[in-house]
Amino acid sequence: MKYLFIILSLLLITSCAVKQNTEQPDKNMGLTDKRILMVVSPIDFQDKEYNDSREILEGAGALIKVASIQGEVAKGASGTEVSLDLTVSEVNIDDFDAVVFIGGGGMVEIIDDESLQVLAKKFYNADKLITAICVAPAILAKAGILEGKQATSWDGAKEDLRIGGAIYTGDVVTQDKKIITGNGPMAAKEFGEKIVEVLSRK
Repeated sequence: MKYLFIILSLLLITSCAVKQNTEQPDKNMGLTDKRILMVVSPIDFQDKEYNDSREILEGAGALIKVASIQGEVAKGASGTEVSLDLTVSEVNIDDFDAVVFIGGGGMVEIIDDESLQVLAKKFYNADKLITAICVAPAILAKAGILEGKQATSWDGAKEDLRIGGAIYTGDVVTQDKKIITGNGPMAAKEFGEKIVEVLSRK
């Protein structure tokens, strides 16, 4: 009886382990067929916005590529270093299902860069998911794609949104159809989760 008890216990442990291994991917891999472009400034991008949202997206199984307007490595304000896969001008939007514009002090400095606005317009015209957080929603406003749409942002960018015709909500995260915006670093996880939710339905 003693040996039978040991054998049954081992079989139960093994069965539980197999169950956990097989169930976990189903729970966390909802975006395995999705490709997402994250866009950061070359220097001083907002680390938490980038790291938290990327963690959520990769945790759901998405493939991430990172672009900026120039350079081979982008550096966050708090020290995060990211190897860039391509420049903004090299992006082929057919390769991606969504774009994520990350904010931060560095993005403030290049918010008027035309290549960023052109990229946002291309995703919009292709009817793909466009997302931006912190100051980055101003890129969408300057690209002319927020007119009449609800959006949020860092408080310092809300005037740009209003000038661009957006209906400024001031919420943590706002979704208006295929446009998702977040208001700053503390919104990064909720922002990432909303992107996963929307892409999972596509």
